[in-house]
Amino acid sequence: MQIIGPEIEPRLDWLALTDALAHGHELPRAEIADSFLYRGKDTLLTRSAWIDGLGMAVKPATIFPGNPDRGAPLVNGAVNLLDDATGQLRALVDFHLVTKWKTAGDSLLSARRLARPDARRVLVIGAGTVAESMVHAYRALIPDAQVSIWNRSPAGAEALAQRVSAKAVRDLEPAVRDAEIIATATMATQPVLLGEWLSPGTHVDLIGAFRPDMREADDELLRNARLFVDSRATTLGHIGEIQIPLDEGAIRESDIHADFYDLPAGAYSRRSDHEITVAKNGGGAHLDLMTAAWILSVAEG
Repeated sequence: MQIIGPEIEPRLDWLALTDALAHGHELPRAEIADSFLYRGKDTLLTRSAWIDGLGMAVKPATIFPGNPDRGAPLVNGAVNLLDDATGQLRALVDFHLVTKWKTAGDSLLSARRLARPDARRVLVIGAGTVAESMVHAYRALIPDAQVSIWNRSPAGAEALAQRVSAKAVRDLEPAVRDAEIIATATMATQPVLLGEWLSPGTHVDLIGAFRPDMREADDELLRNARLFVDSRATTLGHIGEIQIPLDEGAIRESDIHADFYDLPAGAYSRRSDHEITVAKNGGGAHLDLMTAAWILSVAEG
């Protein structure tokens, strides 16, 4: 049994991870079980997955929004990687390492398939850990990307922009209109990204909303875009970004054109340079499993 920590990170590669995630969706469909427990704004999320031929993963995660004020990480937990044949523990992989690479790699895979090949202007909405990871992930795909950062707190945007050599912007609407790729990585419960602002051909990665009461994009954006999710099983019925507009009749399930299990058939793709594409990143233990197994393969080298 191996214990894998963040020291392996210099050996990891964003594009190689997206290849591993795509390959993972060529394997038998994952069995997934999620449970959510809530105490006010605090969340205990336990995600489990089993992919025949790859193995099993169990990932309990706590999301405590008050932790940053205490000087503690917002999200904590553990990742257990179990052998497919024997059920024995193969590895304990650092929770924050798996979460970082899984979360950003998920949306990077969407951008690889859905963003226009000539897209260069990137806007990241948010200034936390995920936002920073997305800057690095996008630059792996687009080395000459022009990255802008917007955050509700301008000081947060300035600090992140300085760390990643990007540009902090104060006015969101013009930044959205100018962007060709947009990532939202916030804790918003009401939409911060409005469909009327987007230019034709834009690709949007929605990342932040993970609870039934959370949204980052408004109905107009979801109605007017070609809509994708990483997994129907972990977004429908679970995440407000998709379920609230479904319940209110703003969109229908048939408006979701594909998830990652449609990658092998080529359905997870852009049709024209003019359409707006939106990919909702819902995560899921099957993606943690694929990511942890890939990290283990790198460690075993």
